[in-house]
Parts: sequence; C-alpha cells; structure tokens
Amino acid sequence: MVVEPLLGLSTYSVSVTIVDGVESTALLTDQYELTMLAAALADGSGQRQCSFEVFARRLPHGRRYGVVAGTGRLLDALREFRFGEPELAIVGGFLDADTVAWLRDYRFSGDIDGYREGELYFPGSPILTVRGTFAECVLLETLALSIYNHDSAIAAAAARMVSAAAGRRMIEMGSRRTHELAAPSASRAAYLAGLDATSNLEAVRSFGVPGAGTSAHAFTLLHSGSDGEHEADAFRSQIAALGVGTTLLVDTFDITRGVATAIEVAGTELGGVRIDSGDLGVLAGQVRKQLDALGATRTRIVVSGDLDEYAIAALRAEPVDVYGVGTSLVTGSGAPTAGMVYKLVEVEGVPVAKRSSHKESRGGTKKAVRLSRSTGTLVEEIVYPATGTRPEPNGYQVRDLQVALVRGGKVLDDQPTLQESRALVAQGLISLPWEGLKLSAGEPAIPTTFISH
Repeated sequence: MVVEPLLGLSTYSVSVTIVDGVESTALLTDQYELTMLAAALADGSGQRQCSFEVFARRLPHGRRYGVVAGTGRLLDALREFRFGEPELAIVGGFLDADTVAWLRDYRFSGDIDGYREGELYFPGSPILTVRGTFAECVLLETLALSIYNHDSAIAAAAARMVSAAAGRRMIEMGSRRTHELAAPSASRAAYLAGLDATSNLEAVRSFGVPGAGTSAHAFTLLHSGSDGEHEADAFRSQIAALGVGTTLLVDTFDITRGVATAIEVAGTELGGVRIDSGDLGVLAGQVRKQLDALGATRTRIVVSGDLDEYAIAALRAEPVDVYGVGTSLVTGSGAPTAGMVYKLVEVEGVPVAKRSSHKESRGGTKKAVRLSRSTGTLVEEIVYPATGTRPEPNGYQVRDLQVALVRGGKVLDDQPTLQESRALVAQGLISLPWEGLKLSAGEPAIPTTFISH
C-alpha cells in the first residue's frame, strides 16, 4: 500500500512550549552558548558584528562528496527560536537577570546565506554563513549543527545507496533503529537524496514523503493454530484488506513454498513478494525463476534485511526490483554525523581563525563557486573572500553556490520545496566525475581551491 504525499502540512518538530502562538525551539541548544552570551553582554562584546560559518573540515572516511540536508528544517526552527516564560525559567537558574531580560526579547535579526538544500558539498565548503551580532549568532550554533549534522549524514548515505541501486525503487524503513523523534527527519533526508518512500507515517504527515508498508512476519505467524501453520490464510487476509497489488512476505517458513502459496492465493497478478532473510542474491534469482514459471512474470521482488550501499551494489546483477533499507541508512551507514562545525570567522570586518592542531579554520566571510565543463561534469570548487572578486571561468561554466536564506531576521519566502531539493541532489550526482560515485575510499570527487585575496 502506498500513501500519497500529504501537502501543505506543518513540518515535524519535537513537543515544545508554545510562545506567542508558535512552538519554541530555544532550548534545543547547549548551556555554554548561553554562558558565553551572558559574559559577552556583560563586557559589551556581544554587540560586535560577526560572521559565523558552517563547514566540514573533511568528509567522513571513504566518502567522496557530501549532501546538504536540513536547511528547510533549520529555517523552520529559526522561526520558532523564542524564549517564553517556561524557557526563561530553565535558563534563569544559571543566568543573571540582565541576560534573562535580553533573552525575553530575543529575535534573530541578522542575515543568513547558504548552499541550497540538496547541493553537494566538499571539505571546506561554506555551507552556511550567519551574520549579525555575536550575541544573536552564537545562540544558533547547536541548533544549526544538530540539524545539519544529522540530516546531511543520512542524505549522504542515502545518495550512495541510490547510486548503487541504479534506478531501482527504494523504501526507507529504519524508524525502529533510531530515536523516535529523529526517525521522521531521517525519512525526509533519505527522500531528499532519492529514496522513493518511507514506512514512517510522521514523515508522511509532516513532510509529504510517500508512505509504504504491508505486513511483517508477525502477521503470518498470527494465523498459526494448534493444527500448524496457515500461511495461505494470512495471505488471503492481506489481499482482502490491501488488494492483489500488495506485497506478500514469503520467507516466514519455507521460501519456495511461500512463493507457491502466494501465487496460488493471489494469482499471477500479485504485486510483489518480499524476501527479508538469507542469501538475498541467490534467493532473488531462485524466486524470479519460480515466479516466471508460475506465470507471475510481472510480480516484483522486494528485498530487505540489513542492506547498505555495498550490499545493494552486490545485488545489482540480481533480479531485484525494490530495496528496503533501514539500520544502515538511519545511522549514516557508518558515518552517523557529517562532522560539520560552526566557527566564528570574522569580527567587525576583521578575519579571525582557529589555529588548534587538526582543528584549523580559515578566517573571513566567504563565497563559493563551482566550475563545470560544458557537459555539466564538475571540475572544481573555489572558495574566495566575500569582498573579493568572483573567480574567472577560464573556459568553464561557473555557478554561485550560496543563496540568500534570511534577511533582517526574516526567512525569505522563495525557498525551494522538498521536491525541488530532491531534484537538485539527483542533478548533482549526475554531474560528478565517474570516480566520484565509487563506493571505495578515495579523495573528494573534485578539489576545493581556497583563494585568500
């Protein structure tokens, strides 16, 4: 059964306090942001104009590109970043009265630029630039990083799986393998990166992701009795409820018998059969031959069971029609965070940079462009000072990467839809050099060049 997208509904968020008619996200943060705020307000430095930047120093091990995901969720959360009395009661336990009073009237009034959601990124890409006073910008660090690090990690893993699947349908079904409040966001990020549907109904409601789901082994076992197993009864019941186009789970007992029973009950127009265990490649081949011999040549084969991008790639030559992915997807397939950081890069127009070993940053507010050949294949990313001259094309096509997201504290109206961002991911993957799509460890798909003047 597929649930069609529900459009126009509010985005998913945790259950939080209502402030002036909106939900407050103000406590989705770390305490040290507020203690820094208090100190900066006390010594007067809190009003200094600053630029902060979100970037990843490096990609997770073995990755050749990243996918920007979470921008839409961050902008929604920014609208709700308000301190009402319940939030002030919490922070008032460790802050002075003047800081609490400042927070009561807090509204972000600065500017934010960033890469479009769905854009690819590479080491050092200035994915987000936040400008305003130190006081108002420093409060957004944890909010921005928690959203971007989670969603981008999921999206990157999903994009690799989509590439490995080579056009075959994919369903996200990892809700039970992650935190219940993270599951809808994971579903959204997976859909952004190219998956076709999700089993998570909150993601259907909140983000309009198409839903999918049929039955588990428990439903087949439910129809057992003192006289033994009644797999056929379970199949009849599911078809009566969901129609002959449903997908029947055929490996609860004996898979060969399960396939035969499924076609006997449903007929040759059965929508699909699902295999959830065993050697999926061998079983898919056997099941395809059996289905064809029974006349069910259009019945699809769905496989699931701890699949990651490597397992999906290994099944590429097998007669698999649909992949169901769960644990590996919602845990970032070995990279559960994108490793992004939020760093102060400019104070009152003066570049500042961190020099700590292995944690260096590059000072100054930046912009970025990406060069490509006339065929669309990416060649290089160039990061340059925001006050500098835009790099010359030198025979390549040049595209600006940062766009305006917030002006004067107001989220701009013309933000891309989830569908538009999804299309951007797909276009980005097509534009990568062929080696950039390899699943093996290697250098980033394209180099990043930093210009300092």
